[in-house]
Amino acid sequence: MTTSVVIPVKQLANAKQRLAGFLSPEQRSGLFKAMVEDVLEAVTVCDRIDDVYLITNDDEVAELARAYGAQTLTEPAQPGLIEAVTEAGTKLQQSGVETMVFLPGDVPLVSAEELEIVLDGFGHSDNHEFLIVPASDLGGSNCVLVSPPDCMTFGFGEDSFRRHLRLARERGINPGVARLPGIGLDVDTPADLFSLIKVLDEQGLDTHTSRFLRDSGIAEMVPADLASIG
Repeated sequence: MTTSVVIPVKQLANAKQRLAGFLSPEQRSGLFKAMVEDVLEAVTVCDRIDDVYLITNDDEVAELARAYGAQTLTEPAQPGLIEAVTEAGTKLQQSGVETMVFLPGDVPLVSAEELEIVLDGFGHSDNHEFLIVPASDLGGSNCVLVSPPDCMTFGFGEDSFRRHLRLARERGINPGVARLPGIGLDVDTPADLFSLIKVLDEQGLDTHTSRFLRDSGIAEMVPADLASIG
């Protein structure tokens, strides 16, 4: 089965707007780049994945993709995550890809091992056409698998996990769900960032994200700032 991963990354500059006022623009951009690199590391070393595509029109992101041997897909004329993933699915289906995996660029704890778990569950559980890994709070959709790549109507946005389950059932698809701690942690808010720093510290992980957080001083700053916020 041919499996391709798509990672929409609009741009590195001005990323993570929900951290604005907490981190500087440079810190947010650097953090997001480090997280994207960790995602790229995981998907490019996973033997079960054949191709990796970043959806972007940004030259800096395209350069990052090339550094990891990934390819790029241009963003659609109509902006938006739903439109980008839908168009990618159509293109991959037309090129003969059998399974598309959507991953965001801000799940830096994703690992090749977790991806293999997801792909194993997808291939051996009642022939799911659709499988989703929700965010840890069961709100967002942190990983989505579809086969064929154009079989689903996507519903990214607030509370997208439950929306995707409903959309799948409306299309007569039996959705699969896999809860995984690494993929489940996406970083949007200061609280998410604190959770990430805690996991990186407890597990002693040496990643692009952990090194950036340490070298930038954010790792030491975040717990104290969150305590003052609380």
